[in-house]
Amino acid sequence: MSDKPAEDSSSTPEVPDEVWEQFVRANEQAAPKEPSARARMVTDRLRQQEARGELPEGWRTGPARQEKKRGRAVWKALGVLLAVAVAVVAIKPSLLPGDPFGSGAADEATETLPAETAAPTGPPQSAAAGTPTLDDPFAGSPAKRWADGEAGIVVPKAKAVGAQSAAKVEQTLELTRELLIESNLDKATLRGGTPTAALNLLDPEQGVRSELKEALSRPSKDNDPLTMFSRFDPDEIRLVGDVVKVRGRMTFKQGEHASVAVHADYTFVYPVVRTDGTTEVTRTIVRRVLDVEIPDPAKYRATAGKLTVLRRDESAGNSSCDVDDGFLHPEFPSSQPTGTPPSGPTTDPYDRSKDIGDEKDCGTVSRT
Repeated sequence: MSDKPAEDSSSTPEVPDEVWEQFVRANEQAAPKEPSARARMVTDRLRQQEARGELPEGWRTGPARQEKKRGRAVWKALGVLLAVAVAVVAIKPSLLPGDPFGSGAADEATETLPAETAAPTGPPQSAAAGTPTLDDPFAGSPAKRWADGEAGIVVPKAKAVGAQSAAKVEQTLELTRELLIESNLDKATLRGGTPTAALNLLDPEQGVRSELKEALSRPSKDNDPLTMFSRFDPDEIRLVGDVVKVRGRMTFKQGEHASVAVHADYTFVYPVVRTDGTTEVTRTIVRRVLDVEIPDPAKYRATAGKLTVLRRDESAGNSSCDVDDGFLHPEFPSSQPTGTPPSGPTTDPYDRSKDIGDEKDCGTVSRT
C-alpha cells in the first residue's frame, strides 16, 4: 500500500470550455510571429545603412517635414494678417486706394479737412448728393468737411519780418483773426446787430471805420456794410443751429508803412431758414478777402494797436441782387427770386482758386 495520499479530484476546479478557448486565442495573438523573409531582408538593409551612416531621415523628423511645418505656419500667419486687413477695410473702406467700393463718401462727409495752407488750384469736388435739412444743414455741400466756426481761422506761426519783431507780427495776426470772427461769426452781428467789437478793432484815424458806421445806420448801394460784415434780417431769416462752416488761410509779409501786412482770404457758409415757421433750408456762401496792417504811429498818423484796412472785397453767393438794406437775403428753391434778376455770369461760390477781383455784377451760383 502506498503512503501517497490519493488525489481528491473534487478539489481541482474545472475551467469552462468557452473560457479555455478564449485563453488559447489570446495567447496565440500575443505570441510573437516569425517575420517574413522580405521583412528580414529590409531590416538587414536598414541596419547596414545605419552602420554606414546612410540611414534616410525619418519622414516625421527630417527637413521635408520641418519645411512643411514652416510652410503651414507662414500660411497661418498670412491668414491672420488677411483677416485683420479685411476687418479694417470693413470698418473704413476708404483706406483702399481709389476707394474701389465707392464707400468713402461717409468718411468724406464727416472728417474735417486739414487747414488750407496754399491757394487751391480749382473748386472743391462735388459732395455726396443731399438736400440740406434742419438736422443736417450742410448735406450736399463741400463745406460739410470744413472746420466749424473759429476753428477754421488758423493763425500762422509768427516770425520777425523786416524791422518788425515776431511779437509785432503775432499781434497783427491775432487782431486780424479777431476782426474776422467779430465780423462774420459773432451771433449778434449775424442777427443784424451792430458789430461794435469789430468796429473797435479798426483805427479811428482811418476813414473806413466812420464809413462802416454810416453804412450800418444808413445802408446804400455805394456804402454797404456787407463789404465787411455778414448780417441777416432777423425778421425774415434765422440761422440753423450754431455752426458756420469756415475755410481759408492767412499770410503776412513786411508792410509798406513800417508795419506787418496781413492778407486774409476766407469763405463762410451760413445755413438758414425763414422765420415764418417753414423748415426749408438753404445756404448763403460769403467769401471775404481782407488786407490789414498796423502802421507805426511814430511815423504815420495811426493809433497804436488798431488795424488799418487796405482792402475789403466780398462776394456773396445766393443772396438777392440789388437789395441794399445792409442784410443778406438768401434765395430758397421753392420761392421766386426777389429783386433784380442776376446779370452776371454763373459762378461756383465754393471755388477759392480764383481772385474775387473787381467784378460786382450779381450773377447766378452753380450750387449752394
